Amino acid sequence: MRISAMLAPALAAALALTASAAAAQTAPEPDVIKALKACSAIKADGERLSCYDKAAQSVTKAQETGEVIIIDKQTARAARRQAFGLELPTLSILDRGADKAETETLQAVVKAARTDAEGRLVVTLEDGAVWRQIDGEVLGKPPKAGTSVEIRKAAMGS
Repeated sequence: MRISAMLAPALAAALALTASAAAAQTAPEPDVIKALKACSAIKADGERLSCYDKAAQSVTKAQETGEVIIIDKQTARAARRQAFGLELPTLSILDRGADKAETETLQAVVKAARTDAEGRLVVTLEDGAVWRQIDGEVLGKPPKAGTSVEIRKAAMGS
């Protein structure tokens, strides 16, 4: 079941977190990764292999000590979903390799919804995320449990 066409845009706009408009910054590449990439420029096979062996050991050590953290795309997607609505420049690292739809919208199912003492909508999603209406627009009845919703980023990333 989907929220009515009239209510869906209002719900998406109303259920926004205030967010920073700061531009996303890309984290600098760790030296161990730069060293690994540099090996490909070596022409001589033996030297290139030696370079890769040394670089691989450095990457392994950096990962074991926590200096470098390697995550797969599925883990990044899960973290990005949990952080949806937050606009922190350091979170932009999770956007690498993601398609735009993944970073601009969130598909979810409503676990519970209610209005608070001020008449604003509070929606709890099945994953435990809680979205609170921040504007004063009257939206009508809260969506029912089990309703599929789409939450989109609005102006300035909110």
